[in-house]
Amino acid sequence: MKNKFTVGSLYAGVGGICLGFKNSGFAVSWANEYDKNACVTYRENFTHKLIEGDIMEIDISSLNKVDVLAGGFPCQPFSVAGYRKGFGDNRGNHFFRMLDFVDEMRPKVLFFENVKNLVGHDKGNTFKVIRNEIEKRNYSFHSKVLNTKDYGNIPHNRERIFIIGFDKNVYPDNYKYFDFPAKETLTRKVKSVFLKGKVDEKFYYREDKYMFEMLQNDITREDTVYQFRRQYVRENKSDVCPTLTANMGTGGHNVPLIKTEFGIRKLTPKECFKFQGFPDTYILPEIANSHLYKQAGNSVSVPVIEKIAENILKAINGIDCKMSPN
Repeated sequence: MKNKFTVGSLYAGVGGICLGFKNSGFAVSWANEYDKNACVTYRENFTHKLIEGDIMEIDISSLNKVDVLAGGFPCQPFSVAGYRKGFGDNRGNHFFRMLDFVDEMRPKVLFFENVKNLVGHDKGNTFKVIRNEIEKRNYSFHSKVLNTKDYGNIPHNRERIFIIGFDKNVYPDNYKYFDFPAKETLTRKVKSVFLKGKVDEKFYYREDKYMFEMLQNDITREDTVYQFRRQYVRENKSDVCPTLTANMGTGGHNVPLIKTEFGIRKLTPKECFKFQGFPDTYILPEIANSHLYKQAGNSVSVPVIEKIAENILKAINGIDCKMSPN
């Protein structure tokens, strides 16, 4: 049996990138994550090596070299919700730390992920720096913004930028075969992601809860998702779940709301993970729901990773993704 290509995952979170690559036929060698609660969830679902701690303090030489280096480096410096400081923010320097791993390990393929606003940050200058740093190391550069709802039949509106690079020293021609996956028709409805039956009472808004009267008046449909915005409720009319965010864990009003036969309630952490494409078998540990909401909001969408990883594997094997059906 042919050995699988190996993956090392930086900023692994709860393992969305790792699971996507694993589902596509890669073997995850190791992963790194700083957040201790995310590490709890990660260890519940994976058995390979997890280095818990600050990426800046890792001895790179102590890690196995891998074929694919993957990472969703911190996005706060580049997001709309952040301060737009980019590389002026210390968190932005994490990109250059990832390049330390590239220089020492020289992986065959790079897989980076971030918020879509990275493309336009600082009038495009930040993205130019990223591209130049990758290309000057003789890697190809492929980038595209993909929306979760277009891949894997997951009704979730989530746009992210993906950057792929092939080592031209290893693949002088194969990198030309890579292309991002083609869009798929979304047929799945948001209601299909909702858990069946009554969930824990703590997720419901009853008469004794703040906002109950407003929610009762404004939330009328059982086939869509709502959001509470300060003093009003907004109905999502695009038949997809609005972008899940990390700040869902900071207050109930940040969690999308739905109406069921048992009452109006927040999405549960399990449902949020399902909207990110995690399977029902994915284990959520017994930790505070605030941490689980944050983990779901910070995660990548597994089916999107899986589709891209499949095309990476095709290109490595000399199959032209532009000619091959996804």
